[in-house]
Amino acid sequence: MSDEKPESRRSRLGSIRLLALALAALLIVGAPLWAPLIFRRMAFFHVRRIEIVGARYVAPSDILARLRVDTTVSVWDPLGPLEQRVASHPEIATATVSRKLPGTLVVRVTERVPVALVPASGDFRVYDERGVALPIDPTKVAVDAPVIMQPDPNVLHLLAAMRLGLPDLYARLSAVRRGGAPNELILQLKTIPVRTMQDVTLDRLAQIEPVEADLNRKQLHALELDLRYRDQVIARLQ
Repeated sequence: MSDEKPESRRSRLGSIRLLALALAALLIVGAPLWAPLIFRRMAFFHVRRIEIVGARYVAPSDILARLRVDTTVSVWDPLGPLEQRVASHPEIATATVSRKLPGTLVVRVTERVPVALVPASGDFRVYDERGVALPIDPTKVAVDAPVIMQPDPNVLHLLAAMRLGLPDLYARLSAVRRGGAPNELILQLKTIPVRTMQDVTLDRLAQIEPVEADLNRKQLHALELDLRYRDQVIARLQ
């Protein structure tokens, strides 16, 4: 029969429990380090499916080609290199890759947005607000953007601001061209041209629709709207 005192036995059992809890906590805390190393060796976690989210202009095949992933790759492999390869596409601004267990990778991309079409060699090239030509073929992919004659930075920035701040007005815009005076622009809407300056604000452009609505109520047809004059929208009537 053991002559160990109850107090000593309880103390020893308490120490064992504390050690077990410490080991369990260590395993839990270290799981992000050791678990992928084990899971990567298991065929159960090999990539069997890739989901692509956010791609409109970039072909999914282009993204898959940059991923360079096949069924020998595990979803537990590092994701950073995959994100970098996808984000290297000139049409993609950002890319993130996440896991959907057991065998799916989800690729979420943010594309660089076209804001204008520029004539080039009998065709059109697509430009974003940075003035960079995007690798988009408008004969194969529908690009709903106004036509400008050259990739003018001021015009591109204005178009980008309109696309975000005045999307309905931007959708009605078919072309932008330079006017006769310095810094003058003519915004060709689908129904009427609008003469303005290149430093026009979105608040000023927002005055176009109320003026059009007022003309419609009065059954008047304007040949042109003019925003060049301070605090006035001049409608030149037929």
